[in-house]
Amino acid sequence: MGSFSIWHWLIVLLIVVMVFGTKKLKNIGSDLGGAVKGFKDGMKDGSSAEEAASKPAGQVANNQAADKATIDVEAKQKS
Repeated sequence: MGSFSIWHWLIVLLIVVMVFGTKKLKNIGSDLGGAVKGFKDGMKDGSSAEEAASKPAGQVANNQAADKATIDVEAKQKS
């Protein structure tokens, strides 16, 4: 009573194919495969981005044009 035999699984598979159809199941499989591939690629990109972020950045040269574009403000609270 605790486990299913091969005949139970074949009946379940037959019902699933009848409900969804083979084309729909094929699309679901390809979508799932694409999602897994995208996830793996994202994990690879994330690890390389972390390595790049952990390296010390070079010194920024003092540039007058960058200083003119920078605005320094101080936030004050309303009383």
